[in-house]
Amino acid sequence: MTEQQKNFPEFYVTSAQPCPYLEGRLERKLFTHLTHDKPAPLIDNLLKGGFRRSQNIAYMPYCEGCQACVSVRVLVDQIAFTKSQKRVLNRNRDVSVKRMPARPTAEQYRLFRDYINARHGDGGMADMSVLDYAIMVEDSIVETVITEYRKRPENALDTKSEEWPLIATALCDRLSNGMSMVYSFYDVERADRSLGTYMILEHIEYVRRMGLPYLYLGYWIDGSRKMSYKTKFHPQEHLGQNGWERYVK
Repeated sequence: MTEQQKNFPEFYVTSAQPCPYLEGRLERKLFTHLTHDKPAPLIDNLLKGGFRRSQNIAYMPYCEGCQACVSVRVLVDQIAFTKSQKRVLNRNRDVSVKRMPARPTAEQYRLFRDYINARHGDGGMADMSVLDYAIMVEDSIVETVITEYRKRPENALDTKSEEWPLIATALCDRLSNGMSMVYSFYDVERADRSLGTYMILEHIEYVRRMGLPYLYLGYWIDGSRKMSYKTKFHPQEHLGQNGWERYVK
């Protein structure tokens, strides 16, 4: 095997499975393994070019006759928050934000488990054990960070911030031109805080401070209510046959 062959990714296609987002459709995925012998720029380009990462696998939809899944990225320098989004930020002013290397904890897993049971009990993550969660967080060959969001209690002066209640967590990959949100979850009992929206807004501000242009949100799926929130952050670009193009409602 030549060095060029060793560095070039080998791609595979999964068998057809029921689509978890659009009823009555089948999905296939094109995927490749991310290994340490692959050049970092190659992996970076895959993740910037429409592939998503799950542990050390990069994948993208490969469905016959369907192009509903569209990669989305937000232009963080140009975004102007709406009045509704500013209210979400204001409601969460009492939240402490801490970024750290991707390491799993029992506290994260409890929050993850409650979130999955409440929102995705019939999905592919429903049976994830604490070991599965640890692998999801740690098994990455790219620079991955985890962000913990903790609510400041009334007795905040008497406690350390790491002892405050954990209300949300986000797992993200650092790319050469931005951040890619891999997975996030939150306390579903705090619906008034709109924590899913808040984490995206907070990451937009974070990427802007880093001086990078994009926050990648994964796939928006036309016709799926679960994914409709991703089109609420503007301006944004969608990846199509002609590359990344500005999305207009």
